[in-house]
Amino acid sequence: MAARSESTPWRGDPLPRGRHKLSVDEVRASQRERLLRAMLELVGERGYAATTVPDVVAAARVSRNGFYALFEDKADCFLALCDEVANEILDELLALGDQESWRAALERGMEIYLRSWQDRPLFARAYLVELPSAGERAIEQRDRQFERFRALFDGMAAWARRDDPSLPQLNPLATRLLVGGITELVAEEVRAGRVDALVDRRAELVELVARVIA
Repeated sequence: MAARSESTPWRGDPLPRGRHKLSVDEVRASQRERLLRAMLELVGERGYAATTVPDVVAAARVSRNGFYALFEDKADCFLALCDEVANEILDELLALGDQESWRAALERGMEIYLRSWQDRPLFARAYLVELPSAGERAIEQRDRQFERFRALFDGMAAWARRDDPSLPQLNPLATRLLVGGITELVAEEVRAGRVDALVDRRAELVELVARVIA
């Protein structure tokens, strides 16, 4: 995402006017990308409640009809944005199964996780601070993503026990507490304006997770 001045609102680049050779799918893909980017910029800066569909379509330079051809409403667009970026982060973490040990996977994974938020400050605010404002559907979406993060920790705990069968069985609540606790800690840092220092928390979070898991 290109850097821009905070005083200059983001505006999407519209498709060429008149006849062009783009397919309907290509047009829709371009519109969707611009609408998601507009939603990210506006919610990250103003908050979810203060962002409207007219704001989004104006920033994206997509017609209102184009918006409703792709999304049911504002919440649907916002949750599509949240799912898309959260899935990118999770895909990176899931690829760590080829690490030499669970501890190496944990250290690399924590780096990826924290840097993903640090490098996306607008998304960090939109997802970690504003998402509950989108209502029940948003909470359900977050719970689904939390379940995937818990599965990652569960898999790491099983990996640790394959390496060391003497480790006791992990309390089923442990990974739920890890996901909820780490998420809230990162959200607190974002709310306090310390998103640019999230990676500095890496070592202490790695140690905390390692102690809980093993």
